[in-house]
Amino acid sequence: MTEKVTCMRRRIAGLLCGVLLMSGCDDVPTIQPGVGIPANQKLAAHNAEVRQEVIRVADNVHVAVGFGLANSIMIEGTDGVIIVDTTESVAVAENVKAEFDKITDKPVKAIIYTHNHADHILGSGVFVGDDNPEIYAYETTPEHIDKILQVIRPVIYKRSMRQFGSLLEDGDVINAGIGPFLDQGPESIVDMRRPTKTFSGEMTSLEIAGIKLELHFAPGETPDQIFIWLPDQKILLSGDNYYHSFPNLYAIRGTAYRDVMDWVRSLDKMRALHPDILVPSHTRPLSGADEIYDRLTNYRDAIQYVHDQTIRQMNNGLTLQEIVETVNLPPHLAEKPYLQEFYGRVDWSVRSIFTGYLGWFSGNATDLEALPLEEEAAAMADLAGGIDALREKAHSALDAGKFQWSLQLADHLLVLNDEDTAAGDIRMKALAALAEREISANGRSYYLTQMREQGGLKIIEPDPHNIPAAMLAAFPIGQFMQAMRVSLDAEQSADVDMIVGFAFTDTGEDFTIHVRRGVAEVTEEFPENPAASIRTESFVWKEILAKRRNPAIAFASGDVEINGSMIDMLSFLSLFQPPDN
Repeated sequence: MTEKVTCMRRRIAGLLCGVLLMSGCDDVPTIQPGVGIPANQKLAAHNAEVRQEVIRVADNVHVAVGFGLANSIMIEGTDGVIIVDTTESVAVAENVKAEFDKITDKPVKAIIYTHNHADHILGSGVFVGDDNPEIYAYETTPEHIDKILQVIRPVIYKRSMRQFGSLLEDGDVINAGIGPFLDQGPESIVDMRRPTKTFSGEMTSLEIAGIKLELHFAPGETPDQIFIWLPDQKILLSGDNYYHSFPNLYAIRGTAYRDVMDWVRSLDKMRALHPDILVPSHTRPLSGADEIYDRLTNYRDAIQYVHDQTIRQMNNGLTLQEIVETVNLPPHLAEKPYLQEFYGRVDWSVRSIFTGYLGWFSGNATDLEALPLEEEAAAMADLAGGIDALREKAHSALDAGKFQWSLQLADHLLVLNDEDTAAGDIRMKALAALAEREISANGRSYYLTQMREQGGLKIIEPDPHNIPAAMLAAFPIGQFMQAMRVSLDAEQSADVDMIVGFAFTDTGEDFTIHVRRGVAEVTEEFPENPAASIRTESFVWKEILAKRRNPAIAFASGDVEINGSMIDMLSFLSLFQPPDN
């Protein structure tokens, strides 16, 4: 067990009792190194839902809850086991597998991914071991896995660290809403294996180790989501389309629009099966056909209510902020324990639905052209009577418990002078106060991580050497080449027009990158008359781009062959700059 995982579990266990004694108020919390910010009482009590335990839900079905963010489920058959979802890291997966091995020593016959999210797939290598099982998923899951290398990977990583509180100090993380914590960070070790069998259409039937299963396509939290139905036992494995929280219709780490009515239709498919047992991929399992049916009905109604009422108010001409202030769950849904906003929030969902249908524009002409940040901040200072007066207004708002207003004023001050330590202190205290009353674990962690960043915390990229070579090798080289486009320094390349070719000897793939005055066009062909070209194996180039191999050593050793001018090639490559941390 890694030191981080051990520490996190000890932290959560201690907080479960202590935090419950703390009551929310409008006092500004004290910020001290190593001292946790108090938590919302409901969020703290929610720890019981994600406590660590291997739960027997049937003679041959066990679920490991609370070892990491996601559950892992073991179905025991006649001559082997089926593992559904594999957690987010090698450390968490090893802990789960050790517990499963106490139940049976049968080999792993199959692994099933309910969808592509990292907390379900990045521990799969541990369960593969020497058994060489088939890995099942929906047909689009490999495509979504490849997007781990998407062009926005650096910003998604940074925002994920904030959403899950992965870099926070002891006592700051109470839980992660649908699990105790996410074991991901700069030092995390992962080992993901790609699907070996996929299916298309609505459903496929399998028999593995004597167990009959149905894999159903059920888009919801992700577009590749599936659920698993064990018809002989009436057991439903729901993936991420149900868990004990208001659903994450939008993730603040950043997501494309999630079609929430697809989610509703998938819940209807699940309801129609009338399961006796429901085993989600987050939080604890449920039993009792009537109870499960009622919960799934209320869950889908909550999603549809937020969707339909958002659309209704859009059609009534309300702006985005007006709709956010208008749409709330009705009392009969808002009171349900499993619809508390421990993970997703209704107001975030409204914003996502609005922008999913209409895009960024609120509908108010004022928003067509916003003032530049510095101009708006200077105007706010002028209205307040100067920068000192604005700072005093921010401090007074903090003392009065108007934490959001204090935070917004502090932001204006820091736009005018990012070294304004008094404004930075106000911002930290406002963020801490908002975190203290926040019921969503995602919101709390985001507030607290930005508070720590204001105090000097740096979010650093994960160690590339913690990615197994086989995992890196399995990603298509084309994903790496396309990702180079968004690393082009537009200012440095403003007057450059240059074509370079890439030939990868192991895969037979060729690429052209044409830098044309601030734009890098990538095509899958070798150019006719490149200024220079590179010839190498795809894995060598992947290691260079992933910062696992020194490019100068690769050039000097001959692992990368440069044809044409070395100076031109080095000049070309210098145009591509990694993002700032």
